[in-house]
Amino acid sequence: MKLFCTICARGGSKGIVGKNARELLGRPLLAWTIDQARQTGLFETIAFSSDSDELLQAALAAGANLAVKRPDAMATDSAPKIPAIRHCLEQAIARTGTSPDIFVDLDVTSPLRLPSDIAGAVALLERSGACNVITGASARRSPYFNLVEARADGTFGLSKPVDPPITRRQDVPRCFDMNASIYAWRVTPFLENPSVFYPDTQLFEMPQERSVDIDSDLDFTLVELLLRKRLALPEARP
Repeated sequence: MKLFCTICARGGSKGIVGKNARELLGRPLLAWTIDQARQTGLFETIAFSSDSDELLQAALAAGANLAVKRPDAMATDSAPKIPAIRHCLEQAIARTGTSPDIFVDLDVTSPLRLPSDIAGAVALLERSGACNVITGASARRSPYFNLVEARADGTFGLSKPVDPPITRRQDVPRCFDMNASIYAWRVTPFLENPSVFYPDTQLFEMPQERSVDIDSDLDFTLVELLLRKRLALPEARP
């Protein structure tokens, strides 16, 4: 069974300027994800997609096999990611002359994952027969009893009210926060209907401490702290 890996990262960022190339413990942020993909030993091709020539060069230096230039229309602040993933996959297929059975997309802003998480998501996809696998961590708030949303009239209420109301976490279905870390797809259904959710979508659970997605300076600081602890490095001096 042939597997490809796609990694997509824009040059621009609203939350943290230049975050995908920002150094994390002495290495560009993107290098952590590329290294994790390589460590699994699963992928024939690791394709990195970006609108930024600087990021593409950094990705090749970090060990990616292919640099895919993303069209500008797919790199705006409002552009969804799925078309960019599809473009990267199609370019990888065309340039290698090989069509994989499965491909995995990894988010650069989730560097706390382990190679074993990637392998675990792929193994779940293979044994389940599902179209795809997403990853997530156990939700801290439940939409059934303590996650609220704003209504159109300015009032607030439970996101998922039921009758009779549920007051105990033990009585509701388990809920998860998608951590945007790993997405694994079977290639054929993805190319026919690119989507994050299908009727048979499965979820590979990851712990909270490996599920931080960097979207702010605070997230970056937390990720650095957790990596220092994992690698037994001394704390950074103020």
